[in-house]
Amino acid sequence: MSELILTSAPAHLRHGSNIGQPLTRRDGILKVTGQATYAADNHPPGMLFAVIATASIARGRVVSLDVAAAKRHPGVVDVMTPEHKPPLAIDPEIKTNPFVFRMEVLQSNDIRYANQAIAVVIAETLEAATEGAALLAPAYEVQPALVGFDAGESFAPPVVGVGNPTESHRGDVEAGLAAADKQIDATYETPPQYHNAMEPHAIVARWEGDKLFLDTPSQAMVMARGRVAELFGLAPEKIHIRSPFLGGGFGSKGFLTGPQILGVMAAKLVGKPVKLVLRREQMYGPVGHRAPTRQRLRLGTDGEGRLTALDHRARTVSSTFDDFYEPAADASHTLYAAPAIRTSHDAVRVNTGTPLFMRAPGEATGSIALESAIDEMASACGMDPLAFRLKNYAEVEPMTGRPFSSKALRACYEQGAARFGWAKRPLQPRQMRDDAGLLVGWGMGTATFPALMFQAEARAAIRRDGSGVMEIGAHDMGQGAWTALAQIAADSVGLDIDRLDFKSGTSDLPDAGIAGGSAHTATAGAAIHSAGAAVIAKLADLATSDERSPLFGAGNAGVIAREGRLIRRDDESRSESYAEILARAGVAEIEARGTGAPNPAAMEQYAMHAHGAVFAEVKVDPELGQVRLTRMVGAFAAGRIVNPRMVQSQLFGGMIWGLSFALHEEAITDRRSGRIMNANLGEYHIPVNADVPPLDVITVEEHDPHVNALGIKGVGEIGITGSAGAVANAVWHATGVRVRRFPIRIEELLVPS
Repeated sequence: MSELILTSAPAHLRHGSNIGQPLTRRDGILKVTGQATYAADNHPPGMLFAVIATASIARGRVVSLDVAAAKRHPGVVDVMTPEHKPPLAIDPEIKTNPFVFRMEVLQSNDIRYANQAIAVVIAETLEAATEGAALLAPAYEVQPALVGFDAGESFAPPVVGVGNPTESHRGDVEAGLAAADKQIDATYETPPQYHNAMEPHAIVARWEGDKLFLDTPSQAMVMARGRVAELFGLAPEKIHIRSPFLGGGFGSKGFLTGPQILGVMAAKLVGKPVKLVLRREQMYGPVGHRAPTRQRLRLGTDGEGRLTALDHRARTVSSTFDDFYEPAADASHTLYAAPAIRTSHDAVRVNTGTPLFMRAPGEATGSIALESAIDEMASACGMDPLAFRLKNYAEVEPMTGRPFSSKALRACYEQGAARFGWAKRPLQPRQMRDDAGLLVGWGMGTATFPALMFQAEARAAIRRDGSGVMEIGAHDMGQGAWTALAQIAADSVGLDIDRLDFKSGTSDLPDAGIAGGSAHTATAGAAIHSAGAAVIAKLADLATSDERSPLFGAGNAGVIAREGRLIRRDDESRSESYAEILARAGVAEIEARGTGAPNPAAMEQYAMHAHGAVFAEVKVDPELGQVRLTRMVGAFAAGRIVNPRMVQSQLFGGMIWGLSFALHEEAITDRRSGRIMNANLGEYHIPVNADVPPLDVITVEEHDPHVNALGIKGVGEIGITGSAGAVANAVWHATGVRVRRFPIRIEELLVPS
């Protein structure tokens, strides 16, 4: 399969405008019937299996491997080690651009974190490769592992996130705190978290001379192709990547990782196709994660509850060999109208795989601390948390002073609170119980995430039979991108969606950029919209310049593209089908390309964000400390909604992750060995069905003419940013116990009734 082509749509939704329709997933039938081909489902002829042997220590050196024993095992073909591997064209430690991260591909026998690859066994069967890896019996020279926030001297990193300043400020924070009528000074800690997408990282690599064919899940195929090209000294056009389906990504598949490159190297070493799939426990290390944070927030208010200062300092960790720093404190830049704001970061290097982007990087970690602190400040002022937030509502972006391109947060507060019944909330904690005697608490959090745009391009065509084609190398991680983008494509060329072939999922198609930062629909959608407009303009030129056409001479008045016809804007009785226009012109197909990109002028002028408000109810057993989320309502404003069904699904997912952040999720590191103790889905706790109550999502109407031509903001990450804080604040309201280390544990809630 060289590309994914999706053409079908439910018959009852095949009329009128496609944007705004709650279409079901166009790839849904393929998935539920098992016909969807994920990377590891590919089996080219002669394929071998590769299994990574990983380090069981976090720091030190491999001093020996029993390669001979592994090679003697029946079915084992070869063992790739630092001493026996194909060469790379460049050192994988070299950072050629900010989006390149250092990877471990058997450069040496040094160990920098637990679960680092130390060898790759290649065999005729998966079982033989697995057994061969077990026979390697590595011996180590062990050094003490660097673990935790106090493992070494902290330092101020050069940047946080992707090029964000380490420190930002506006106004005099210390003066604002000194003048405050009330203050809080609180420290919050968030744990390391791991992506754990249902589909692990995998690759099927096949060399044909100097050409390379890869099946691998990717959130950025063209970027991945460029990285492979520089590592192996190939021209990018010699590399073909297929990634029609991803079983989740959450940021971890935005960049190629060491295991994927090892799969390519293994195929080169043995001269045959090779499949390499990470086991679940191997996902904890080489493919990124969310770094832990320790965040100190100092807030001051005047006598009326208005903020006088907000100081947000965050410490995080990174690996000993690369640089990615969680921009947690930056969450305080945009929400609350303090006249003095300062955010700053420092970091400590530890023996871990490099942290990377994970759903709402920075905003997720920073917002649970910020929203908890805002709740604490409201309590100190004797104010309702919603009233306090409205008192400090930011009419312009606080850190920059720029107006918002649009901001319907007041409507989110109003609609969410009304749906939840917030007006009945008692101010003091431990005031509500249910019929079973469980403590009941209500909490809220404000959600925000930047409305980003990247670069993308698309190709549109109209065929002689009147049907259309849209091509773009887009990525669908399960969020419904193929459905939403096909809706945009169909409207852009004035066709019903069943008359459009939407081609996606391969690196030879026009570059859709990266599916990350909640920007994919906006970015790829803008390119699609542009390409569609361009091909319709070409078609209109054909018709309006042809004396035989009923549209002749309509150039000044203009035409409308609708349902496969061009219609005179000033006289809708005069129209012509696409097929008629192309047939008379003797043209089999007409095509055009379009691009999507951020608008620098608008970005300079406006602050662009999506917003929301989340309200949560928890019940807590006063004797056992067990917490249950029983209700959650989220109201979100994210510009134009392309597909309400897909948006609701994304917001549900974010809200569930917020619940997970507050109550469940934590990777636990053994401080003695540096190994992750719960590197599996049995002990790494995430919410299951029984933990998730019915969720209620409201999409608040919002029109934004500045973010992009379609007015689209992202929804993939915003759902976490208010939900985690809402749950944490509800736990305080139920118990009167303010927990500042997440996830919230039972033992911290066991207080006298």
